[in-house]
Amino acid sequence: MTAPAPIDARLRHGRIALALSFFVQGAAFALLVTRIPAVQDRYGISDGLLPVFLAAVPVLAGAGSVVTEQLVKRVRPSQVLRWSQPLALLALLGVGYGDGMVVLALVLAVFGLGVGALDASMNMLGVSLQRAYGRSIMLGFHAVYSLGGILGASLAWAGAHWHLSLGVSYLPLVAVTVPAALIGSRWYADARKGAPAPQGQERAQGSGVVFRMLLPLCLVMTFAYIGDSTVSNWSAKYLQDVLGSSEQLSTVPYNVYMVTTLIGRGLGDFGVRRFGPVVVVRAGAVLAAVGFGVVALAPGAWVGMLGFTLLGLGLCVLVPQTFAAAGRMFPHASDAAVARLNIFNYVGFLVGSPLVGALGDAWNYRGAMIVPLVLVLVTLGYARSFASAPARYGDGHERPRALDVG
Repeated sequence: MTAPAPIDARLRHGRIALALSFFVQGAAFALLVTRIPAVQDRYGISDGLLPVFLAAVPVLAGAGSVVTEQLVKRVRPSQVLRWSQPLALLALLGVGYGDGMVVLALVLAVFGLGVGALDASMNMLGVSLQRAYGRSIMLGFHAVYSLGGILGASLAWAGAHWHLSLGVSYLPLVAVTVPAALIGSRWYADARKGAPAPQGQERAQGSGVVFRMLLPLCLVMTFAYIGDSTVSNWSAKYLQDVLGSSEQLSTVPYNVYMVTTLIGRGLGDFGVRRFGPVVVVRAGAVLAAVGFGVVALAPGAWVGMLGFTLLGLGLCVLVPQTFAAAGRMFPHASDAAVARLNIFNYVGFLVGSPLVGALGDAWNYRGAMIVPLVLVLVTLGYARSFASAPARYGDGHERPRALDVG
């Protein structure tokens, strides 16, 4: 086995800059969604109208991902990310200082479009960097996103605890991260045009993405986000209303979920390098299913929190590996594959919460947890779609069975 090829400074700097972008996005998104009640109070949004606003953001984010697929045919993904991230951050500030329902609708529309564009372009850059590195690094980017989410949720808690206005809560984050993102964007590393595809995967640049081949990954992405949205939207209610916890204790599961997501993603790249993506995806799906089973059968709050802990460790590997698998599947059309796959992130988010809520109201919330359990188990049937190509890059980065190149 030959020694690994050295990673040049451009790629190392690009990896750090992209990690910063993931961190900023995680913090900004968490800060918005965890202060939804305060947004509702500030703008006088009724309970009936609130779901319309909440659904509009992922719908527009999906539109932003579609637009990004077309944009990157003319400009590099780094350029899309460079300007979409500050735009989304300024829209967040607009939510904090806006006045009136029309202004809120406009700034949320800008935020949604910006989030879709930056989610797509961030993962495009992550996939291309992983290919250049020749080893799994995608989970690390998403681990940094989780770390940003913990920061954003902590800032939201502080704002609520000290009764800070939305503008005052959002301003410090935006003031620091907009210039940081713009400065960091100088080191984004796009894929080098003309780089050869792995042997056995040659595909003409213009041949595009065959949706039939991408469909299994789209389903896995949807199922993963149905599971994720179940935790983010229903864990507190489930713990308090079904398992009889206190109001204070009911806020703990989501934080535990975010911490275990960070841990799982932080260690996940090593697992992929050692065992390969198929084994990691299967293990994650089984662990997530066990977590949902524990939550559904939990006799009390502490056992329920154990279930949410297992969920974080299991679900966390699915989304990053799905993006990486799309890059492997379409090595010369990875940007388009990532953009299309990213849409199903928002499909899962839109479907998951209403589905669990409807089943909980019509039946019971324990029974509702069986649905995401079954869906993550279905992922096992699509695990082979995550398989690495049989060909090697020839630089000896990893064991043959563990190659994970986006």
